[in-house]
Amino acid sequence: MLAFLTRRLLQIVPTIVLVSMLIFGLQQLLPGDPALIMAGEERDPAVLAQIRQQYRLNDPVPVRYLFWARGVLAGDLGESMRLKSPVASLVEEKLPVTLQLGAMALLFALGIGIPAGIVSAVKKETAWDYGANVFALWGLSTPNFWLGILLIFLFSVTLHWLPASGYVPLGEDWRQSLGTTIMPAFVLGNALAAVLMRHTRGAMLQAMGADYVRTARAKGLQESRVVLKHALRNAMTPVITLGALEFGTLLSGAVLTEQVFTIPGFGKLIVDAVFNRDYAVVQGVVLVTSTIYITLNLLADIAYMLVNPRLRG
Repeated sequence: MLAFLTRRLLQIVPTIVLVSMLIFGLQQLLPGDPALIMAGEERDPAVLAQIRQQYRLNDPVPVRYLFWARGVLAGDLGESMRLKSPVASLVEEKLPVTLQLGAMALLFALGIGIPAGIVSAVKKETAWDYGANVFALWGLSTPNFWLGILLIFLFSVTLHWLPASGYVPLGEDWRQSLGTTIMPAFVLGNALAAVLMRHTRGAMLQAMGADYVRTARAKGLQESRVVLKHALRNAMTPVITLGALEFGTLLSGAVLTEQVFTIPGFGKLIVDAVFNRDYAVVQGVVLVTSTIYITLNLLADIAYMLVNPRLRG
């Protein structure tokens, strides 16, 4: 297992370097001049020249990339042209918000999707199976913004149970924090739960027809033990992959949900940065998100080995 981890870590380094080059290179293709945006309406030539010199906008792209990469290695992601604040500080402020939202959404998805998939597979072609498939179809077909607005109308406007928008940090007041994030987390987790249900069902159906399951039943083991210990354990490998990758997607794809519920997370930060041509913020946020995504892939591989001992060799 140690050799596998070493090999995977060695693969991560060039991957992150390549990703950073793509991020920096593609960023330069965005239309518009950030210096013109920062200079305001008057656009004094002296101010434009000073901005271009300060942010090295006149240097060739490879030179600017090397300066940026050197700063990243030192923990400096640059400075926001618009907010005049270090990008690392913005990431430190916004990332916990989106991590909390994504973690809660994943808990909703796992708590709903996996049990529904197991029941659907075990109770194949019954009312339970049809009901689980209807739930999956509903989850995949429901737009996040529409479900979010519907939940706000029901739980905030009509019942007055939850706040309609805003965010309270978890360390400040955990009850208020959960109250402000439970609806957006459910919105994000709803679609993922449907996907997890379909994958769990397919993996369980395949596992239930395997020889080792038939052998376990022939030994007279209880059906619950056959399902949960033998079939589910082997069916979890593709579900682990999906869960890890989708958690990364939740971190980067929560833009619309954060806008609907006015959550000050990564989504709003990167949208504002793109519109303002704030290159440093876009590069920093995308690089951090990509690194998290790559790390989640590594954690998924480790989880494979923990779930299936046969892969440890």
